[in-house]
Amino acid sequence: MTYANWNYPTSISVGEGVVSSLPEHCKKLNICSPLLVTDPFLAKLDVVAEMVSQCQRQNINIEVFCDIQGNPTDLNVNRGIAAYNANAHDGIIAFGGGSSLDAAKAVALCARQTLPLWSFEDVGDNWMQADEAKIAPVIAIPTTAGTGSEVGRASVITDAVNHVKKIVFHPKMLPVQVLLDPKVTVGLPPHITAATGMDALSHSLEAYCAPGYHPMADGIAIESMKLIKHFLYPAFIDGNDINARTQLLVASSMGATAFQKGLGAMHALAHTLGGMYDKHHGLLNAILMPYVLEANRPVIENKMTDLATALALQSQSFDAVHQWVLDMRQVLGIPHTLAEIEINADDAVKIGQLAVNDAAAGGNPIPFSANDYTQLFMHALTGQKTQQ
Repeated sequence: MTYANWNYPTSISVGEGVVSSLPEHCKKLNICSPLLVTDPFLAKLDVVAEMVSQCQRQNINIEVFCDIQGNPTDLNVNRGIAAYNANAHDGIIAFGGGSSLDAAKAVALCARQTLPLWSFEDVGDNWMQADEAKIAPVIAIPTTAGTGSEVGRASVITDAVNHVKKIVFHPKMLPVQVLLDPKVTVGLPPHITAATGMDALSHSLEAYCAPGYHPMADGIAIESMKLIKHFLYPAFIDGNDINARTQLLVASSMGATAFQKGLGAMHALAHTLGGMYDKHHGLLNAILMPYVLEANRPVIENKMTDLATALALQSQSFDAVHQWVLDMRQVLGIPHTLAEIEINADDAVKIGQLAVNDAAAGGNPIPFSANDYTQLFMHALTGQKTQQ
């Protein structure tokens, strides 16, 4: 695998072993005392110890903060802010899956501000309240190929009091350097490889379906989906396949680049359900995917025909894309219904109300009502309308 360096949309280095260049990038960015933000499991791995050791040998005073849960909350972020300020850190190294990366970026945004986290919720022009000069630089190293948070300008954080996921946004939250190293992803269990890979697919698929004129986003989304089609299953069955791991990391970053065009009902519901039930975001998107496609069918039929052609499916039709999604979920061991991951119908009406107000809902091809979202949730809960 040859190394590659891109600037699209931020500075990206990709290739086996690029994580070893971390000290070099810290020095280039004048980061002398970074806080490495990760989760408790990853913090115990040799790769983290090696990164710390490499930085220390280069007189970079690095410390580790790992109080991050699967769906990061404002409590996690505030503890990270306290850790950042306690030792006068001057940059963030975000290492992990989407949860760690999102929490790390939120810490970078808020650590030196006078306003609290929710002041920067992605509503109106809230982001303009931040002092840009005080936002810490972030070096992002994703360990999963799913969220694409390493190339994003926002973080999804759960309000621990109300159990609602909120989006925190600022253009300067975009990491200044990304290291895509397949070696740090080889230890992922197959079920996490599957769920995160389907998350990457959900980003590209929803971006592609989102209304509006954005050929660049559409092109990136299609190429990302092609990479996922070819490399997700190989990575699932052989976690040591470096080429497949590399291609999925690239596909993930591409998906998150594409969804500046918009997301949709998959994410509106996944955000809602993740906040309420603390379930894996990628898994939720994977389960919801065929149901949302079916619900949007009246207005995306032509786009699905074009996508089927691009993916070289057996026929050029909506049904071919829909069946491809169902088949891929089945071989990856993705549950067919939300009921299979212990979600029930008790809060169906509330789920619809929260989903319609989620920021992602605005990008759906059809402007669903709260009742529409409730019905869509029920279809995904019971398997109605979409057969395996």
